[in-house]
Amino acid sequence: MMLLRADAHRPRVVFMGSPEFALPTLEALVRHYPVVGVVTQPDRPAGRGNRLTPPPVKKRALELGLPIMQPRRLSDPQAWATLQEWNPDLIVVAAFGQILKPEVLQLPTYGCLNVHASLLPRWRGAAPIQYALLHGDAQTGVTIMLMDEGLDTGPILSQRATTILPEDTAASLGQRLAQLGAELLLDTLPPYLEGQLEPRPQDESLATYAPRLKRADGELDFTRSAAYLARQVRAFHPWPGTFMPWRGQRLKVLAAHPVEDEPSPGPGVRTVYRGWPAVGTADGLLVLDRVQPPGKRPLPGDAFLRGARDWTTTSETPPA
Repeated sequence: MMLLRADAHRPRVVFMGSPEFALPTLEALVRHYPVVGVVTQPDRPAGRGNRLTPPPVKKRALELGLPIMQPRRLSDPQAWATLQEWNPDLIVVAAFGQILKPEVLQLPTYGCLNVHASLLPRWRGAAPIQYALLHGDAQTGVTIMLMDEGLDTGPILSQRATTILPEDTAASLGQRLAQLGAELLLDTLPPYLEGQLEPRPQDESLATYAPRLKRADGELDFTRSAAYLARQVRAFHPWPGTFMPWRGQRLKVLAAHPVEDEPSPGPGVRTVYRGWPAVGTADGLLVLDRVQPPGKRPLPGDAFLRGARDWTTTSETPPA
């Protein structure tokens, strides 16, 4: 175990995180510990105008009056110098988006802790929430891990599980896990800082991986089952979203459900099911509950169908 310091109850903390998922952890730390700095990703172009947009963690850190830096790489000399000036006793990471180098891992007395949105070693990587939904896991959870040089391979300090609900999307499940992770971190830090928690190694034989998603991953492959595709729609909401070809463009599928006891007309064949647009799959029908045509607003599937009288008569090739 690490050597204890006189300030174990009030360690100087540097927080590293970027998206909405990280906000509850940042806010929990600020309420209970001195946060001496925040590291987050650089502003990125977003929206139709590609305007530079700060990550959610930056916005909240500014509101809290915390020192911020946004290095492209933590290995940049200025970033490393700033981190050394902050002189943290502990670094807490939640969905930061960069791998920490050995010199960063070794800087704080109490190491670097990660709030990870899965029950490690299941779903290591950048998209654990989406992969848990996509693969139909009955439950997931959060893990507080002592970081090492690998990708989510460090020893585990604590875990807490939650049931995945039938209606969960990546957005709803992510919000629940974000809050759960913040609560678990606060419960874990006191015994950890006092040297009362023994980190336990992960079982490598149980490891699975959730690599970073790309926009192209959202295309629906109708040679899969309707149940899988319905999970994909929920797992990829809101990003990268799911879509299918329609009139040579992309029809966004925002919500859908499977009908597994209905015979499929064939993978990718469009049909109508009880007044709603549907598509044949390898096993059953995928009914489109909510869609967004190109350049239009989202609308219920039955309303879309009333304006798409060629739904069952035209054929498509996948959009570029």
